[in-house]
Amino acid sequence: MSEDLPDSLIPYDEIVQEALRAVVGRVLGEVQQSGGLPGAHHFYITFKTSAPGVDIPKHLVERFPDEMTIVLQNKYWDLKVQSDLFQVSLTFNQVAAQLTIPFSAITAFVDPAVNFALQFQVAADELPELHEEAENDGPQVTSEDGSNVVTVDFGKKK
Repeated sequence: MSEDLPDSLIPYDEIVQEALRAVVGRVLGEVQQSGGLPGAHHFYITFKTSAPGVDIPKHLVERFPDEMTIVLQNKYWDLKVQSDLFQVSLTFNQVAAQLTIPFSAITAFVDPAVNFALQFQVAADELPELHEEAENDGPQVTSEDGSNVVTVDFGKKK
Protein backbone atom coordinates (compact mmCIF):
# COMPACT_ATOMS: atom_id res chain seq x y z
CA MET A 1 0.00 0.00 0.00
CA SER A 2 1.35 3.40 -0.97
CA GLU A 3 2.01 6.18 1.54
CA ASP A 4 0.90 8.76 -1.02
CA LEU A 5 -2.86 8.74 -0.63
CA PRO A 6 -4.90 10.70 -3.14
CA ASP A 7 -6.79 13.78 -2.01
CA SER A 8 -10.36 12.88 -1.13
CA LEU A 9 -13.13 14.22 -3.31
CA ILE A 10 -15.50 13.69 -0.39
CA PRO A 11 -15.24 16.40 2.31
CA TYR A 12 -14.99 13.97 5.23
CA ASP A 13 -13.54 16.54 7.60
CA GLU A 14 -16.43 18.95 7.01
CA ILE A 15 -18.98 16.16 7.43
CA VAL A 16 -17.44 15.02 10.74
CA GLN A 17 -17.17 18.60 12.04
CA GLU A 18 -20.86 19.18 11.25
CA ALA A 19 -21.83 15.93 13.02
CA LEU A 20 -19.83 16.81 16.14
CA ARG A 21 -21.37 20.27 16.27
CA ALA A 22 -24.76 18.54 16.13
CA VAL A 23 -23.75 16.78 19.37
CA VAL A 24 -23.41 20.20 21.01
CA GLY A 25 -26.83 21.18 19.68
CA ARG A 26 -28.45 18.02 20.98
CA VAL A 27 -26.91 18.42 24.43
CA LEU A 28 -27.99 22.05 24.68
CA GLY A 29 -31.45 21.13 23.38
CA GLU A 30 -31.85 18.54 26.12
CA VAL A 31 -30.78 21.11 28.73
CA GLN A 32 -33.36 23.53 27.33
CA GLN A 33 -36.13 20.90 27.43
CA SER A 34 -35.31 19.77 30.97
CA GLY A 35 -35.10 23.34 32.24
CA GLY A 36 -31.55 23.13 33.55
CA LEU A 37 -28.28 21.30 33.78
CA PRO A 38 -28.43 17.88 35.44
CA GLY A 39 -26.20 17.11 38.41
CA ALA A 40 -22.77 18.72 38.33
CA HIS A 41 -22.71 19.16 34.54
CA HIS A 42 -21.60 22.55 33.26
CA PHE A 43 -20.20 23.71 29.95
CA TYR A 44 -17.36 25.86 28.66
CA ILE A 45 -18.15 26.91 25.11
CA THR A 46 -15.51 28.66 23.03
CA PHE A 47 -16.54 30.39 19.82
CA LYS A 48 -15.32 32.83 17.18
CA THR A 49 -16.78 36.23 18.01
CA SER A 50 -16.54 37.50 14.43
CA ALA A 51 -18.04 34.42 12.77
CA PRO A 52 -21.10 34.93 10.57
CA GLY A 53 -24.32 34.91 12.59
CA VAL A 54 -22.71 35.60 15.97
CA ASP A 55 -24.63 38.35 17.75
CA ILE A 56 -23.09 39.56 21.01
CA PRO A 57 -22.87 43.01 22.61
CA LYS A 58 -20.38 45.42 21.08
CA HIS A 59 -18.32 45.70 24.27
CA LEU A 60 -17.72 41.94 24.22
CA VAL A 61 -16.64 42.00 20.57
CA GLU A 62 -14.23 44.83 21.42
CA ARG A 63 -12.80 42.89 24.35
CA PHE A 64 -12.72 39.56 22.48
CA PRO A 65 -12.23 40.43 18.80
CA ASP A 66 -11.33 36.86 17.81
CA GLU A 67 -12.58 34.26 20.27
CA MET A 68 -14.16 33.98 23.71
CA THR A 69 -15.23 31.29 26.15
CA ILE A 70 -18.52 31.36 28.03
CA VAL A 71 -19.58 29.25 30.99
CA LEU A 72 -23.04 27.72 31.30
CA GLN A 73 -23.44 26.66 34.91
CA ASN A 74 -25.36 28.72 37.45
CA LYS A 75 -26.00 32.19 36.06
CA TYR A 76 -27.62 31.75 32.65
CA TRP A 77 -31.21 31.97 31.46
CA ASP A 78 -33.38 32.08 28.33
CA LEU A 79 -31.52 29.19 26.66
CA LYS A 80 -33.10 28.67 23.25
CA VAL A 81 -31.74 26.08 20.85
CA GLN A 82 -32.48 25.99 17.13
CA SER A 83 -31.16 23.65 14.46
CA ASP A 84 -28.22 25.90 13.55
CA LEU A 85 -27.63 28.11 16.61
CA PHE A 86 -28.38 28.75 20.24
CA GLN A 87 -29.23 31.84 22.25
CA VAL A 88 -28.50 32.36 25.91
CA SER A 89 -28.46 35.22 28.40
CA LEU A 90 -25.49 35.59 30.75
CA THR A 91 -24.04 38.22 33.02
CA PHE A 92 -20.65 39.81 32.44
CA ASN A 93 -19.45 41.83 35.43
CA GLN A 94 -23.05 41.80 36.68
CA VAL A 95 -24.41 43.23 33.39
CA ALA A 96 -26.89 41.01 31.53
CA ALA A 97 -26.27 40.21 27.88
CA GLN A 98 -28.00 38.02 25.32
CA LEU A 99 -25.76 36.05 22.97
CA THR A 100 -26.64 34.33 19.71
CA ILE A 101 -24.06 31.75 18.67
CA PRO A 102 -24.30 29.58 15.54
CA PHE A 103 -22.96 26.06 16.05
CA SER A 104 -20.61 26.68 13.12
CA ALA A 105 -18.83 29.38 15.20
CA ILE A 106 -18.00 26.99 18.07
CA THR A 107 -14.37 25.92 18.35
CA ALA A 108 -14.55 23.97 21.63
CA PHE A 109 -17.15 22.44 23.94
CA VAL A 110 -16.13 21.11 27.36
CA ASP A 111 -18.08 19.49 30.19
CA PRO A 112 -15.48 19.23 32.99
CA ALA A 113 -17.90 17.43 35.30
CA VAL A 114 -17.47 14.26 33.23
CA ASN A 115 -14.13 15.06 31.60
CA PHE A 116 -15.67 15.40 28.11
CA ALA A 117 -14.44 17.77 25.41
CA LEU A 118 -14.87 18.40 21.71
CA GLN A 119 -12.44 20.55 19.78
CA PHE A 120 -13.25 21.69 16.29
CA GLN A 121 -10.77 22.11 13.47
CA VAL A 122 -9.75 25.65 12.68
CA ALA A 123 -8.01 26.41 9.38
CA ALA A 124 -4.32 27.28 9.78
CA ASP A 125 -4.92 30.88 8.75
CA GLU A 126 -7.70 31.20 11.36
CA LEU A 127 -5.87 29.88 14.41
CA PRO A 128 -7.08 31.72 17.50
CA GLU A 129 -4.84 34.01 19.47
CA LEU A 130 -4.65 33.74 23.23
CA HIS A 131 -7.52 35.65 24.81
CA GLU A 132 -8.68 36.73 28.21
CA GLU A 133 -11.36 34.74 29.97
CA ALA A 134 -14.91 35.97 29.39
CA GLU A 135 -15.60 36.56 33.08
CA ASN A 136 -19.28 35.90 32.63
CA ASP A 137 -19.77 35.58 36.37
CA GLY A 138 -19.03 31.85 36.32
CA PRO A 139 -16.23 29.73 37.75
CA GLN A 140 -12.68 30.20 36.50
CA VAL A 141 -11.82 27.97 33.56
CA THR A 142 -9.27 25.36 34.49
CA SER A 143 -7.55 23.15 31.99
CA GLU A 144 -8.64 19.54 32.13
CA ASP A 145 -6.40 16.73 31.00
CA GLY A 146 -8.76 13.90 30.20
CA SER A 147 -9.08 10.88 28.02
CA ASN A 148 -12.49 11.82 26.59
CA VAL A 149 -11.20 14.66 24.41
CA VAL A 150 -12.17 14.24 20.77
CA THR A 151 -9.95 16.09 18.34
CA VAL A 152 -10.59 15.76 14.65
CA ASP A 153 -7.70 16.56 12.32
CA PHE A 154 -7.82 15.43 8.72
CA GLY A 155 -4.52 16.98 7.76
CA LYS A 156 -2.94 15.76 4.55
CA LYS A 157 -0.07 13.32 4.84
CA LYS A 158 3.19 14.61 3.45
